[in-house]
Amino acid sequence: MYKDTRLFIDGTWRAGGEGKSEEVYNPANGGVLGTVAHASQKDLADAVAAAGAGFQVWRKTPGEQRAAVLRKTARLIADRSDTIAAIMTLEQGKPLAEAKGEMERVVETFDFNADAVAHIGGQNYDPPGGAFRQSVQPEPLGVAVGLTAWNFPAILPTRKLGPALAAGCSMILKASEETPCTAAELVQALHDAGLPRGVVNLVFGVPAEVSSYLLAAEPVRKVSFTGSVPVGKLLAGLAAPGLKRCTLELGGHAPAIVCEDADITAACAALTGFKFRNAGQVCIAPSRFYVHDRHYDTFVNAFVAAANSQKIGDGMDPNTTFGPMANARRIEAMEQITEDARARGAKVLTGGKRHGNQGHFWEPTVLTDVPDDAMVMTEEPFGPIAPISRFSELDEVIPKANSLPFGLAAYAFAGSSQTVDYLADQLEAGGVAINAVTPMRPDTPFGGMKDSGIGYEGGMEAIDSYMHKKLVSTGI
Repeated sequence: MYKDTRLFIDGTWRAGGEGKSEEVYNPANGGVLGTVAHASQKDLADAVAAAGAGFQVWRKTPGEQRAAVLRKTARLIADRSDTIAAIMTLEQGKPLAEAKGEMERVVETFDFNADAVAHIGGQNYDPPGGAFRQSVQPEPLGVAVGLTAWNFPAILPTRKLGPALAAGCSMILKASEETPCTAAELVQALHDAGLPRGVVNLVFGVPAEVSSYLLAAEPVRKVSFTGSVPVGKLLAGLAAPGLKRCTLELGGHAPAIVCEDADITAACAALTGFKFRNAGQVCIAPSRFYVHDRHYDTFVNAFVAAANSQKIGDGMDPNTTFGPMANARRIEAMEQITEDARARGAKVLTGGKRHGNQGHFWEPTVLTDVPDDAMVMTEEPFGPIAPISRFSELDEVIPKANSLPFGLAAYAFAGSSQTVDYLADQLEAGGVAINAVTPMRPDTPFGGMKDSGIGYEGGMEAIDSYMHKKLVSTGI
């Protein structure tokens, strides 16, 4: 089922021009799954040229034909979803049930963008005086670059491919070298659905070298990246000389506030379930918990019980609820974060150590009595560590929730409509969920505030970000 991943350039799968590659590992056992090819500079130049030629074809393709390709892609992926989900679990580690859920979102996203093509249209204006007419004509920007991370190997590329193709752009996708085969399956589905050659190209390699080359290429007019804040800022700098448009969905450190009048049963169920999804490797996962004194003990006990109830193991085992972390770097980060908290006086109620002697497993961890300046409270943990603090007055916790330079997601549970409205107004985040942990939908825009990003993914706003609105004025 798993196979070596090659480059896809100008409608053809091929090895890297210099023969370079790297091994892809199964994070559950450390075994080698296969290899992924690295692009040479000649390969990258070919990808840019192919995307440029593909753009000239795709931009002139009628909207209904673009929509038909996207819709057929959705059907092909739906038919292949079980196979792609298994590939995803092998190379990323998440439980198979979670991988299958991700594939459902992929299908929904391609379908949404197919339907959205019909809503791309111009606007007409009649200026006062009647001396001229004006219209706004949306046009695709050109070649786009999509850069995606390893934590959601299917939906992250899809959230870039879908709107770019709907808008009429071509794309060079640089997916993660740690989860390459999932991205390759998506690209193969697009090809099988009839996408013209060159419209989508897939490359891999040393990330800094690939991004530096692509963002300096003149035909590239847009870059969309999902990943860490430091890398996002670096990419923005690379894009600046050519004034490339950027959509950057970056890291977060989401506060979760449980108010005095909250439904504590609902809060515990929702937050424990979301926190341990994908072994905590979710950019919008709740990662700092502030709980009112009234509910503190109940909440802590529920979190410890949820952590201890996880079935840790290989994601291919249908009984597994909690898979490995994606790589050894994440284990090292968890060790550093936990030891820092211990050194500052935090209590480790459960977990706090590596699990087993093979693979990259970290036990679900619950911390209490964590000072506000601990690493786990100030830096995105991106893992299954839950620091829980208590508060007495809501006004004292809002400044803490907003204190970091991140603003991607925030969560709160409250009873009264007045408190709900107050939280929605006061929390500084691109997405605020109250009495729920709603996922990012394909039909709604989502983007971070502060250091958590620029622009939006999802909804018509994502498609608009791949287009220029040309103003045409005509004298009469």
